[in-house]
Amino acid sequence: MEVVGMMWRERILSLCLISTNVHFTMKLYEEASQVANDAVGNIRTVASFCAEEKMMDLYQKKCSGTIQTGIRQGLVSGTSFGISLFLVFSVNAGSFYAAAQLVESGKTSISDVFRVFFTLTLAAIAMTQSGFMAPGASKAKSSVASIYAILEQKSNIDPSDESGMMLQEVRGEIEFHHVTFKYPTRPDVLVLRDLSLTIHAGEFDYTDVNQTIALAGESGSGKSTVISLLQRFYDPDSGQITLDGTEIKNLQLKWFRKQMGLVSQEPILFNDTIRANIAYGKGGDATEAEIIAAAELANAHKFISSLQQGYDTVVGERGIQLSGGQKQRVAIARAIVKSPKILLLDEATSALDAESERVVQDALDRVRVDKTTIVVAHRLSTIKDADSIAVVEHGVIAEQGKHDTLINKGGIYASLVGLHAAHASS
Repeated sequence: MEVVGMMWRERILSLCLISTNVHFTMKLYEEASQVANDAVGNIRTVASFCAEEKMMDLYQKKCSGTIQTGIRQGLVSGTSFGISLFLVFSVNAGSFYAAAQLVESGKTSISDVFRVFFTLTLAAIAMTQSGFMAPGASKAKSSVASIYAILEQKSNIDPSDESGMMLQEVRGEIEFHHVTFKYPTRPDVLVLRDLSLTIHAGEFDYTDVNQTIALAGESGSGKSTVISLLQRFYDPDSGQITLDGTEIKNLQLKWFRKQMGLVSQEPILFNDTIRANIAYGKGGDATEAEIIAAAELANAHKFISSLQQGYDTVVGERGIQLSGGQKQRVAIARAIVKSPKILLLDEATSALDAESERVVQDALDRVRVDKTTIVVAHRLSTIKDADSIAVVEHGVIAEQGKHDTLINKGGIYASLVGLHAAHASS
């Protein structure tokens, strides 16, 4: 019994050490995989800076930790295995010696000896072989735990939730009521501070152009955060956001997001055809006529038609086969193909040259009919014709009004325009 107890203590110690090493090793492998993924996904950037050797060294450095951990784990497993075999053979030797003495003295028979011997042998082998399954069992347990942690994680904003209201008509009247917000990953940084903003929809008829409001301000002031909150990627810490008088938290999330079209600062295209990327804006259900009409409004039809495969051209990973301006125009077409009531333009023309910017801006002016448009821009020349310009500073609306009014006021917006003009002239 003492021998069996020693074997079990050895086995438990081995399992504990292996389990600890598995968790640590998995974390190191994740870090190494992230380095490899970044290097491959951004291979042009790596090559342009001649950083291939650096990335390889960094990957090797991340892997070196797993090598050392593997060596330690191998030593523990090998030592445990050796001790287990030593105990097995010791039990065999002790059993044969004891059996010989008992048989010689007539206290037992050969059949009883072999019955006990095989019982002890099988028990020892079972405990020994359990060590071989320990690393695999520990890895499986760790993997399953991480998977279930993701599956069981409850999101505050569930995109699959079908509950909520759906408005009969969407006018596009948006209001931010005393909104305060901090990103969950940066709880000590207050991004929006009691922000209040009203975006009027104007008269609801199909001949009127709804209001276009522009958000201006320095980088990091909270302009793009306003867009993220409106799309309900996050919920404000306090205050509320309403659409046509209804708090957006009470609206069905899928339906609500379908009412908006987004063109972000860095357009993300899928590794598919241009046709599929544009149709994606309508859930893949857009007709050929709708796709072409959206491309024409975004000033993309001409360059698409000039491509050898036209709308069947595969754009490559992240749209690498297209230029920056072409990607942006395809992204604009994707945003407007579903005729959204709310158009969100987060630096939508930032990747375009002056001529393309002018043409696309004209196209955006046309598609803004019967839409509430929110524009975030650093190029102040693109927002001077907006119905209202809201200057965001330190998470609050510092100024609001038309371009000429804010220039004459000589405040923050006027300073931004002056800096922009000075930069342009230099």
